[in-house]
Amino acid sequence: MKLLRRQFLQLLGGTATLQTTSRFARAQAYPARPARIIVGFAAGGTNDIFARLIGQWLSDKLGQPYIVEDRPGAAGNIAAEAVVRAQADGYTLHLASTPDTVNTTLYEKISFSYIRDMAPVASIIRTPLVMVANPLVPVRTVPEFIAYARANSRTLNMASAGIGTPPHIAGELFKMMTGVNMQHVPYRGGAPAVADMVGGQMQIMFAVMPDCIEQVRAGKLRALAVTTATPSEALPGIPTVADVLPGYESSFWVGITAPKNTPVDIVEKLNREINRALVDPTIKARITELGAAVLSGSPTDFGRLIADEAEKWGKVVRAANIKVE
Repeated sequence: MKLLRRQFLQLLGGTATLQTTSRFARAQAYPARPARIIVGFAAGGTNDIFARLIGQWLSDKLGQPYIVEDRPGAAGNIAAEAVVRAQADGYTLHLASTPDTVNTTLYEKISFSYIRDMAPVASIIRTPLVMVANPLVPVRTVPEFIAYARANSRTLNMASAGIGTPPHIAGELFKMMTGVNMQHVPYRGGAPAVADMVGGQMQIMFAVMPDCIEQVRAGKLRALAVTTATPSEALPGIPTVADVLPGYESSFWVGITAPKNTPVDIVEKLNREINRALVDPTIKARITELGAAVLSGSPTDFGRLIADEAEKWGKVVRAANIKVE
């Protein structure tokens, strides 16, 4: 009996060694062919920019192309579902962002659960939104805007990148906390919305920083406040919405996820390499130039962020009765 037990324990030890060796070998071999990073929004937008930034780094460091593939539609759900349905082998990745957590509540009939069906890999950046006004709107501060909005609610238009996008839900949170009314005008992306803001067709927008920072710096849009709890180094001197509305906070973040059951060793390898990118001076400089901040961490950290954001924005979606058309 003792001999059998000893043999059994030796077998278990051998199996564990084989599993460890197999994991190490698999991680060493990955990637053996080109991989894809699927983005749920149009080329040239914030998601696409950061997907290409990280995709180029991974291509250079891991020796295989990481090809960015834009599949816009349904507020990012088309791209997310394509990744959920893909083989869990590390060769199909998703550029995750704030809308993916909003969609868990916004879309009642959705064939997948982002939290259940995706494996968090690595967060990349977090950036404020900027509450911007067209310069023709006679306000320079948040209190002035609130007073103006109460007097001009019938003619005040709030642009967004689409229903349920960060600019939309940030504006809805602002409306809920102030009681002001603004007509929501959804666009098909942040770039055309910002263009109409500059053109004067729209009066106010909670724009993602990379979409609007150059127009703010050029004086084509007026920044009233940033939406994070603390000021942004990218726009020194601009206050926060929370200075006027304590507790207000909204930000935009991006990261990488993969299909559920992607091997842990591959997830860890990607996480390590992405975190290395985030301390590279050239990458950091580009992120800062776009008005964002590095958001490094473990897959567990990123998973916690996704869950927390889904809960937070789910409450806003329900309270504001936001519906997709």
